[in-house]
Amino acid sequence: MVHPQEVTGPHDGVKRDRVHPAGCRALFFLVLAAGVSACADTPASIPPGHFGLTGEIRVNVRSPLPGAAGEGELHEILIWASNGPWLLTERVFYQGNLGAEASRSGKLNPGELAREYRSLIQQLNETRGLRLFGRDVPQDLEPECAGALGSTQIAFTIHDTVRDETASWTRCADGTLFAFAPGSARPDPGAARVVTAGQLTRFFTIGEAARSTYMGTIPFASLAAGADSPARALAPRAFVSGGGTPPESFIGFWAEHAGPGIALPQVDWNRELVLLVAVGLRREAGSLVGVRRVLPLGPAYGTRVEITERVPGDFCSPASASLYPYQLVILPGADIHLPIDFTPVSVERVSCGA
Repeated sequence: MVHPQEVTGPHDGVKRDRVHPAGCRALFFLVLAAGVSACADTPASIPPGHFGLTGEIRVNVRSPLPGAAGEGELHEILIWASNGPWLLTERVFYQGNLGAEASRSGKLNPGELAREYRSLIQQLNETRGLRLFGRDVPQDLEPECAGALGSTQIAFTIHDTVRDETASWTRCADGTLFAFAPGSARPDPGAARVVTAGQLTRFFTIGEAARSTYMGTIPFASLAAGADSPARALAPRAFVSGGGTPPESFIGFWAEHAGPGIALPQVDWNRELVLLVAVGLRREAGSLVGVRRVLPLGPAYGTRVEITERVPGDFCSPASASLYPYQLVILPGADIHLPIDFTPVSVERVSCGA
């Protein structure tokens, strides 16, 4: 843990440049929304001693997904390095089991983002109303984010590679990385600063208008997935029980897929259902398919299941093969409205080896 006395402020006599104008305007916009002004005449050349000037910022957010009686979560991890690059990883969980994962990274000039990083680090070290280091924002507070404290847990971490030390704060709020705001921060007055720090980090990297890959989905978990299914399914389908027992259609599929005598996967058919994502024959190795989002549209409209296929990029040289990629997912049936509609496959090209 980093203590307040370990962090020094600015030193007189150090030459300072103005903050990059776009960064200053963006910072002022968000800080103003939090009731704090922090941008006027702010230096961008950070004096030695600011904690985290060389290192990384990490925002780790765990928020509940709609439906499923609290059995699903969305995990978002945003990592921003001091030299500019950032990476966001999002994961969907149902009953603690992973259902899907997606990542995205920065496309802008890392030099521009490095300046923004230094500007934010300065604000978090020294600006009144934003400063994290001090008695007003203790690092040893670890609230249980449930009930009256709000539903989302936000862990904001700064790692200083020169000192080889880490400072971390955990607080509660409402909403995901793309939606939480200081007004919902709990449980102490300093929580608003932690949430604002996460909000600013997301704004400078991903952008104000960005949205979660899994926005609106109900939770689901992967039962099995792979590059080739012996069942050779040509299209997606849903397996729904009519009386709490495995449907005959699923029993037949599983026998073809796993082989005779292999036990069925554990599913509570009274309250859960299974989706098969399949796209038919692929003649090159490397394709993977999966569920992106499951979106209940209401009793009158059914449920939409979005499907993605990840294929090797243009400069990859996948081997020729005859394969049937697939994914089986399990999800809570209480949130599903019939009919279930599978969208056309959305194709994503990925770097070789990803």
